[in-house]
Amino acid sequence: MDLPAGQQKALFAVVVVVLAGLGVFLLAPHGSHPHASPSASARPSAPAAAGGSPSAAAVPSPADSSNVNIYQWLPFTQTELGQAAAVATEVTTDYNTFTYTESAASYVARMNGLITSQLSQTVKNGYATVGVAQTRTSQKQVSSGTATIDSIRTFGSASITFVVTATQKLTGTQGSTTSSMQYAVTVTGQGGTWQAYDIEPATAGNY
Repeated sequence: MDLPAGQQKALFAVVVVVLAGLGVFLLAPHGSHPHASPSASARPSAPAAAGGSPSAAAVPSPADSSNVNIYQWLPFTQTELGQAAAVATEVTTDYNTFTYTESAASYVARMNGLITSQLSQTVKNGYATVGVAQTRTSQKQVSSGTATIDSIRTFGSASITFVVTATQKLTGTQGSTTSSMQYAVTVTGQGGTWQAYDIEPATAGNY
């Protein structure tokens, strides 16, 4: 039989109150006893033993994540990471900074101390490549570079590979353009001495 609307609302309210009371009962803490069986809650509780009820087991609090020092798990300190990142950033900036009037030797000279001798020779050869050099000279190209670290791709006990975004502003007889490119720059060293030994497009290597 259908109830009138008023009675339906009253019945709904009673159901809500009963469910709420049941929820409070289930969630509220209840006393425990050392020798109680799983069905003890269905029987009247025995009086507490002299000396008070047994204390609840201590619940360990979660570790404060703000106190975690991730560098204890890494093969370098925070200072060393900052120094390595600075080398990667400066090398990438210099790599994209040049003028058509400078030789390969002077171009690479800005990176002295920041790159290994092997990388120095590789960069010099690339700068002096005939087609690249001719275009740079004929169009009187002048390039200004900047760089920012995006992420760490991988690291080892004495090397870190950074993903670096380089922004290059190139001007010449063909006008002015600004472009960005990601590089994978690997630096190697220990302590405060770091040098880049590889730089190439991020999509090409250093995985």
